[in-house]
Amino acid sequence: MKETWRWFGSQDPVSLDHVKQAGATGVVSALHHLYRGQSWPVDELLKRKAEIEAAGLTWSVVESIPIHNSIKLQTGPVRHFTDAWKDSLAALARAGVKTVCYNFMPVVDWTRTDLRWRLPSTGYALRFDLTDFAAYDLFILQRPDSEKDYSAERIAAARVRYESMLEKRRDELERTIIAGLPGAEASYSRSDFKALLEQYSGVTSADLRKHLIAFLREVVPVAQELGLRLAIHPDDPPRSLFGLPRVVSTAEDIRAILDAVDVQANGLTFCVGSFGVRADNDLLAMVSEFAPRIHFVHLRQVMREPDGSFYEAEHLRGSSDLVGVICALLREESRRRLEGREDNEIPMRPDHGHLLADDISRAANPGYSLIGRLKGLAELRGVIAGLEYGTPELKFEGAAAHERVCK
Repeated sequence: MKETWRWFGSQDPVSLDHVKQAGATGVVSALHHLYRGQSWPVDELLKRKAEIEAAGLTWSVVESIPIHNSIKLQTGPVRHFTDAWKDSLAALARAGVKTVCYNFMPVVDWTRTDLRWRLPSTGYALRFDLTDFAAYDLFILQRPDSEKDYSAERIAAARVRYESMLEKRRDELERTIIAGLPGAEASYSRSDFKALLEQYSGVTSADLRKHLIAFLREVVPVAQELGLRLAIHPDDPPRSLFGLPRVVSTAEDIRAILDAVDVQANGLTFCVGSFGVRADNDLLAMVSEFAPRIHFVHLRQVMREPDGSFYEAEHLRGSSDLVGVICALLREESRRRLEGREDNEIPMRPDHGHLLADDISRAANPGYSLIGRLKGLAELRGVIAGLEYGTPELKFEGAAAHERVCK
């Protein structure tokens, strides 16, 4: 697997030299200064690519090209922003970046309620606490009819939690949820956020899926013609937030997406952490079923809690069988080599590392500190080496060799 590292550009506290020191050879990046749905100019892409290559690295994956809300709603200037997305694909093809990760989450991107949750190790993790989230939705945001989305027990617990919060914690919770985490498309004020939620009033999961498929039928043929691979990222977390529909959360969702435009260019980012939040997602079955269309992998872990909360766990100690997922992906790489596929080395990156050691007192993007991800990448590299140890032909024999090791 190709080891990559997410990098947010020259403003990222983690430099390209740090990426090289971690041992990664590929970079995952985007034009974060052009993030309002406009088309990306090829000269800006070439500038970013040259910066990455000057450091001795390769720009392996774009994460992400934002999708404007008009596309998700299929209203207003949808044609303008769909054409802009296609123009960005053409520019990426000219720049030679072939894999594009994107998501279709409405209004909110990846969401957490705590960015520095203290672990027993004394490091810090990202956390999604469902009671904290409900407290914000019900009593701070005061979204109309929000009580319909929670049980009576959850509402009672959220009220107690809200009443115990100091004003500082209430403000921090709001900033964490709606001000935009790294890579998110937008940051909102409370009034702007409520106005945008209102635009989605009455939009069902069936509606949003239909809108996603309409978008895919427009852009996938363009990607196919340009030799690009589109890789949709699952919802994070894979559940409804603020009453909004989510349509990239389960195996059924992925099946519908891939079947809607059944070509290789229409593929998946397999995020172990996002899918792993749901206990009803059988990750090994999913990676086996969708393997030929997996174009990018996020290797991270979550620890699920009984009430639906979760936190980012150690890469090798969580609620999901991450080693089994890696085994399945190595089998798929072997199969692709036998087929002669160009994309026989799947790019992966460690994701959402803990805040550890000196990074605790330094500036860091939440989830994207240096030391935590370096630790995660080293562990993942060890798993891959261990699976292949003593079986050099593993990389070349095909699926049968991996079956012997992984069972």
